[in-house]
Amino acid sequence: MKYDTIIFDLDGTLLNTLDDLKDSLNFALAKHGYEEKTLEEVRRFVGNGVQNLVERSLPANISTEDMQKCLATFKEHYKDNMQNKTRPYDGIKELLAELKNNNYHMAIVSNKFDAAVKALVKDYFGEYITVAIGESATVKSKPAPDSVYAAIKEMGSDIKKAIFVGDSETDVQTAKNAGLPCVGVTWGFRTRDVLIKEGADYIIDTPNELLEIIKK
Repeated sequence: MKYDTIIFDLDGTLLNTLDDLKDSLNFALAKHGYEEKTLEEVRRFVGNGVQNLVERSLPANISTEDMQKCLATFKEHYKDNMQNKTRPYDGIKELLAELKNNNYHMAIVSNKFDAAVKALVKDYFGEYITVAIGESATVKSKPAPDSVYAAIKEMGSDIKKAIFVGDSETDVQTAKNAGLPCVGVTWGFRTRDVLIKEGADYIIDTPNELLEIIKK
């Protein structure tokens, strides 16, 4: 077996979280008197954690204090509204079930804040995946490889047999920084062109195609 460990990104790879992110972001922006964002704007802004999402959505000259207030409002709202519209992408649960049945080690690493990552993974994928690492003060965010290394260690896996699956330029960079091959998925928040430009090793259009790659 060439690979026995798969590290997944979460948003845009396993879960379509975009609508709930937009709703919580716009709730925070409206509460603090700022212009709301469209779905496509939010799509462009996600990928490097919620602080970056909020920062990119605010005027350039905003104070750090005002940004932090808006971020706190976003987090509070998102905590209670992160499953209103969020759903796994088609074919994801079937893929994870197949991987589990074939004894693959699986983990999720995300730049979403850690409490949200663990809650979403438990609710949607708990029967398949138990190792989930989000943004926190103890682990550097992607594209730093720290969360990948932490997941590998927690699973007791061999990094030489691991592969990374994600949808964004941040994910490709994370895989490269960790020394892992990267599978880019086209159903997420970025385009095929972005994945090609960043140098993803493989690009897939459906979840089932991952099986063909790891079983070669």
